[in-house]
Amino acid sequence: MSVWPSVLFALFAAASNGLATALQRHAARTIPLSSRLRLGLLVDLLHRAAWLGGMLAVIAAACFQALALSQGALSVVQPIFVLELPLTLIIGRLILGGRISRVGWTGVALIVVGLGSALAAAAPTIGNDNAPFSRWVPALAVCAAVIATAVGAALRRGAGGVRAACFAASAAIAYALTAALMKDATHAWEVGGPGAFFTSWQTYGFALVGVLALFLYENAMQSGPLTASQPVDTLGDALVSLSLGITLFDERIRTGWWLLPEALGMTLVLWGALLLSRVALARDLVGPQEQEPAARK
Repeated sequence: MSVWPSVLFALFAAASNGLATALQRHAARTIPLSSRLRLGLLVDLLHRAAWLGGMLAVIAAACFQALALSQGALSVVQPIFVLELPLTLIIGRLILGGRISRVGWTGVALIVVGLGSALAAAAPTIGNDNAPFSRWVPALAVCAAVIATAVGAALRRGAGGVRAACFAASAAIAYALTAALMKDATHAWEVGGPGAFFTSWQTYGFALVGVLALFLYENAMQSGPLTASQPVDTLGDALVSLSLGITLFDERIRTGWWLLPEALGMTLVLWGALLLSRVALARDLVGPQEQEPAARK
């Protein structure tokens, strides 16, 4: 099976998610900060046209993601979503106008080079198309426990960077789990058609976990600065997806001395993500009139 179709669809999905991020962040910043977990946040956002446009982009991204996962490995597809950060910047500039700063382009270059280097060094292999239920049980239990811990830590903090990062970490795990469930569900469609797809527990699992991930992500954006939430969400999704690909679908990466260039590549990705969120995304999408809420407790 060729890896290029899955890479192409993953790039389309990342671009759609980049558009969704810009639109959803614009909508979320119009709602006052809250020190509580807001169950009515999504209801408030439904009245924002920008958020609805972002949701359409999310749907497109989900379709492209399903196509990518049906063609390739989870450990290849999900890390490509790291490109959502530079694509968000570029798409935002195309829509809003203006120039990308030198620091912004440096962040873009670091992410592209870092991701390419990490994937080339890891050389992930395509494993099984579906995972046995005996593997799903511990994976679901661990993910649920870590998500609950991260949400609990967020709720113990006031609005600010730590709270946003905790919510983003829980969202990253939920997004990675959604992708793993989606991969299993697309296999059911390929094998048994729509009937098997709609009778598969994984189909309803990825729908429910996907809604949870969206809810946690919206609270992350609404709880604090983008500099705290976006890098954690994007990089966390990639790393957790890599772990799920190995444990659930028998995907493999190169180890030994290859771990050094893999770690170096991920370090470059993190560096680039921090540059973009701190210099470009935070200023371009949040705007200079919005103050960092780190001091609001």
